[in-house]
Amino acid sequence: MSAVDRQLDELQETITEEVPADISITEVKYEGPELVVYTRDPKRFARNGDLIRDLASQLRKRITVRPDPAVLSRPDQAREDVLSVIPDEASVTDLDFHQDTGEVVIEAAKPGLVIGRHGSMLREIAQESGWTPEVVRTPPIESSTVSNVRNFLKQERDDRRDILERVGRQIHREEMSDDEWVRITTLGCSREVGRAAFILSTPETRILVDAGDKPGSDEVPYLQVPEALGAGPSNIDAVVLTHAHLDHSALVPLLYKYGYDGPIYTTEPTRDLMGLLSLDYLDVAAKEGRTPPYQSEMVREAIKHTIPLEYGDVTDIAPDIKLTLHNAGHILGSSVAHFHIGDGLYNVAFSGDIHYEDTRLFNGAINDFPRVETLVMESTYGGRNDYQTDQADAEEELKEIINETVEQDGKILIPAFAVGRSQEIMLVLEEAMRSGDIPEIPIHLDGMIWEATAIHTTYPEYLRDDLRDRIFHENENPFLADQFNQVDAGEDERREITDGDPAIILSTSGMVTGGPIMSWLEHLGPHPDSTMVFVGYQAQGTLGRRIQSGWDEVPLSKGGGRSERVTLDIDVETVDGFSGHSDRQGLEDFVKTMNPRPEKVLCVHGDERSTQELSSALYHKYDIRTFAPKNLETFRFV
Repeated sequence: MSAVDRQLDELQETITEEVPADISITEVKYEGPELVVYTRDPKRFARNGDLIRDLASQLRKRITVRPDPAVLSRPDQAREDVLSVIPDEASVTDLDFHQDTGEVVIEAAKPGLVIGRHGSMLREIAQESGWTPEVVRTPPIESSTVSNVRNFLKQERDDRRDILERVGRQIHREEMSDDEWVRITTLGCSREVGRAAFILSTPETRILVDAGDKPGSDEVPYLQVPEALGAGPSNIDAVVLTHAHLDHSALVPLLYKYGYDGPIYTTEPTRDLMGLLSLDYLDVAAKEGRTPPYQSEMVREAIKHTIPLEYGDVTDIAPDIKLTLHNAGHILGSSVAHFHIGDGLYNVAFSGDIHYEDTRLFNGAINDFPRVETLVMESTYGGRNDYQTDQADAEEELKEIINETVEQDGKILIPAFAVGRSQEIMLVLEEAMRSGDIPEIPIHLDGMIWEATAIHTTYPEYLRDDLRDRIFHENENPFLADQFNQVDAGEDERREITDGDPAIILSTSGMVTGGPIMSWLEHLGPHPDSTMVFVGYQAQGTLGRRIQSGWDEVPLSKGGGRSERVTLDIDVETVDGFSGHSDRQGLEDFVKTMNPRPEKVLCVHGDERSTQELSSALYHKYDIRTFAPKNLETFRFV
């Protein structure tokens, strides 16, 4: 018998002893980081609301209780029982019963009413029906991505359970080494922006944190070195994804092409956005005549292997590592990843990309941790003079540009990241039009922006508190304003907009590296009465950075290896203050207000000047050991 099987037997004995005598325990197994307990008496279990919580506290495990399939009521009877408990105001749109696990997935417009205060409604549903409820939100804006992901995971339930059981056994395996050390190896995004990737390793475990591309370049992370895939795909125990932007996520599906078969830990919205952006990444590559690095099947494999975590949940991901994700304030579902290693041995936090102050979309990044000895911190705006305009001032500047352009019958073209900056700008424009600060003109959304917006409204718990309330409690969803129009007729519609009245166009890609923005440059580039407004970071080597720096002639691919040059007479403006990244002051404040402060900081994800200047400033101001590492450096701690 393996060590894991002995452990499960012992857990079943302990649980059997702790629960009342009239509750039978038929099986105990691991599924990912959770301990799943099967019982023939699910209704009795549900009547004791504190029982699961007490067991979880005693065993220090995340516990899910499911009915033994042998005692389940028929789905048609269970449907009546479930619906009899849930209030009509919850607006249930679907019930999906899974007899193999005894779970019922309840889709509702207002899932909070299905969950109840402290889970009281869930317990009542289980008590009445005997089935274990799982609740998901009905997207208020229809999302093909959310629908496709949910349907795919439903189809792959058997495979996914096998994956989770295998992962669970791997997490709870017996530790084999008595050594104690922690290492971080930089595989990318050191003294550069993009291709984020790190290996966090201990004698027991290797975790890959992020695996992204580099905007405007073919360079990829050093995934083939021995610390990563070079020693074989089984060398990596788990992947942790901080957020879905392609410079952090684009190459995660590639791991499955190379033979990796392990889990990905991230938030639920990041999982969905990763799928959306990865598939678009492949589509853009194909349209531009480039060979995609992997096929769409690998994206589906990545989704199937993802284990979503909620902010604040402490989760075992290896025998010697616990992971907690915290809000990073950058984009939907973005996370600061905190790793607790060993039995109090060491703590490491990876910031991912952070925005420390509140924005219209998100609450500011969390930096309150019990312990962090080493912080791996982004430095995108870490340079000495990288101070952004206050967002209120930035909004006034944007409104002024819009008004001036409209007065001369022009169009306002805003290259924007589909995820994050687009929704931030949408909120600004909707409020400005509602208050009369700018005229009510059409706002055309091109590329994936509308789909990404639909995903935002599916996960309001990840949005800023007051925005969440507007969407779901006051029926004032700002993303449903009449001015917003999804561009879905391609070139014909773009030409019609170009020839029409003043309008605002938000289009991907945000760094002008491909996608529909290239078509808009062709249509609007020669128009001196129109304005192109940059509202987000433009990485070195991207066309966006070149246009921002004064290029007035740009190459446009016409397919088949052909290209033509377009002269830009359009006015070009940059409005700072809308970035999803903290500026220099925000980055310093993030470290300054940490209590206790980290002993060491690795400054990454910034150009050479930014990482070195931030590293120097943190050292001199806070007496912290700091580093601006190069790629392929390894740091040993403990």
